[in-house]
Amino acid sequence: MTRHRRISLLLFASLAACGHRLVDFGNAPPTVDSTLPANLAAGVGTDTAVSATFSERMDLSTLTAANFSLSKGAAGGPAVAGTLQYDGTALTFIPAAKLSPGTLYTAAIGVGVKDVPGNALAQPYSWTFTTTAVPDTDTPTVLSTNPLDTATGVAANRQVQATFSEPMDGTTLTSTSFTLKQGTTLIGGLVSYAGTTATLIPSINLLPGTLYTAQISTAAKNVGGNALAQAVIWSFTTTATAVDLDSPLVSSTTPLDAALGVAVNTTVAAVFGEPMDATTLSSTSFTLKQGTAPVAGVVSYSGTTATFTPSSDLAGGTNYTAKITTAARDVDGNALSTDKIWGFTTSGPPTVTSTQPANNASKICPSQAIQATFSKAMDPSTITTSTFTLKNGPTPVPGAVTYNGLTATLKPASDLALNTLYTATISSAAKSVGGDALAADKSWTFTTASAPCQQPVNLRTLSTFAAVAGAGLTNSNSGGQTTINGDVGLYPTATCLGDGSPCTRMDPIINGTLYAADPQGLAKQAKDDLTQAYNDGAGRPPGVIKADLAGLTLAPGVYTSLSSMSIAVGGHLTLDAQGDSNAVWIFQVGSSLTVNNNAQVILVNGAKANNIFWAIFASSTLGTNVSFKGNILAGSSNSLGPGTVVEGRMLCRTGQITLLSNTVTVPLP
Repeated sequence: MTRHRRISLLLFASLAACGHRLVDFGNAPPTVDSTLPANLAAGVGTDTAVSATFSERMDLSTLTAANFSLSKGAAGGPAVAGTLQYDGTALTFIPAAKLSPGTLYTAAIGVGVKDVPGNALAQPYSWTFTTTAVPDTDTPTVLSTNPLDTATGVAANRQVQATFSEPMDGTTLTSTSFTLKQGTTLIGGLVSYAGTTATLIPSINLLPGTLYTAQISTAAKNVGGNALAQAVIWSFTTTATAVDLDSPLVSSTTPLDAALGVAVNTTVAAVFGEPMDATTLSSTSFTLKQGTAPVAGVVSYSGTTATFTPSSDLAGGTNYTAKITTAARDVDGNALSTDKIWGFTTSGPPTVTSTQPANNASKICPSQAIQATFSKAMDPSTITTSTFTLKNGPTPVPGAVTYNGLTATLKPASDLALNTLYTATISSAAKSVGGDALAADKSWTFTTASAPCQQPVNLRTLSTFAAVAGAGLTNSNSGGQTTINGDVGLYPTATCLGDGSPCTRMDPIINGTLYAADPQGLAKQAKDDLTQAYNDGAGRPPGVIKADLAGLTLAPGVYTSLSSMSIAVGGHLTLDAQGDSNAVWIFQVGSSLTVNNNAQVILVNGAKANNIFWAIFASSTLGTNVSFKGNILAGSSNSLGPGTVVEGRMLCRTGQITLLSNTVTVPLP
């Protein structure tokens, strides 16, 4: 009579009890590290089990008869029936009957076998061995039991185990052949088998201070079909201490009950106040629903936390209800006293809150980058040249796309055409970090200017310098602390004085490098580049004539005074970039610049201090408590009053820089 193939996957009992959800984010395929028997082994016992140990944990659902075979003879020969078992890293095939003596066998594992992240074997794996010419007639024995025979003080929630002398036929180890009794009363339980150990997990907690008897009958057989010579019987007594009868509690949930704005790719979790029986936490006892519709997912348990992982992202802006029923029990068998139910609402789709340029804007600089700011943090992998596009009519404009903070930026590969209408679009394929997609494509249009925009002055090596002077630097900390956030270059005079003495670590604080007539010539190079920068700024075609800047709001451009230029006491100068982060201002001053006490330079709508240049023929004087922005390119000297703060650079060619408890910071590009 032909024996049908019986394929079963028996998960190692201790792994099931732990309930760990194993996640590996690697992309490397798994490998077979070793086999039993080894490849080309001879004289193998006819009752042997065939196993392969993998390099990592495998996906149980792929460890099936479709992906593993044992054939008599070469590959493709008659298949051997048997049972598959997996204990974490080793896959074991236990033949349903003894192998034929003196016979070649071929074991094969197909590429359908995968690790937990879903990576398959790179190629099929196979090995061969030859059985001994002498058939196996050994009778299996039980080498040890747990608890030991006549043991006392055994925990009431203890599992009962027996370890055999050789691999057994797992199908012969059941609740019929492996039993536990209190006197003549049978205690129900779950029987499993892995490696050479059979485990019985009682379905209830055992009574305290009570004698129990375990038995494995002669129905238990090894893989060669040989039964135990006689039944194995042992007994033990439980501890006299009463078992825990308290119901477990859910101490916290994720998301919290009534939480709003939950990411659509969230996992749902419940933390218990004590260890739980992992076998009672499943997709039946732990559910998630949208209204009355169940959400598909996988339940896992680790430590004291049960986790429900949805099979796909949840719907945005939707209410969900999670539930753990009273079928969930702690390790002592106590159930939840009532169902645990909590709800939450997923976040809605992100929106584009602002764009640069604004929709329908005109006279936009052809070199300007295009930007979109979102209502929530986005997944950078979804902000690409495919999802953020710019077109001139139907023609795509090539460029690079970046994402930082809440803002996506598209930088065209070259300047846009003059006086031309463009359309920018963020597609609905752009998603937030929580997996929410834009509800619909976001498009906006703008028209470029009819002439090229002003370009910034090229600072060359000055980009890292906060201060450069031809006749040294003098500082006083008498009213506070002076801090220079950037490099300092002094050439040809290398004098640096702090309150009358050579500069120290604190007088002033220089968060950069002091180059004072340095042998590398970096200070001299900075001075040379300052001369070129001044000539560039002062040499631009003159712009609108302005002398008193107080109370003005100025668009990007060139502003010229043939003599002095000033901001009155408490006066405000506002520089409006009009949404262009590349906007440039150049102030050409025929003699000196004076910024009086408490005056401010204010930047709005994307203006940057790094793109403001003050080309001053003589000197600059900034009064007390001034808030100043921009790069001063002075012919003679620069002086700052107490408490003045500069976001920019203080650069002068022939004179010195005088500081009085100030902060000077190199601006961001």
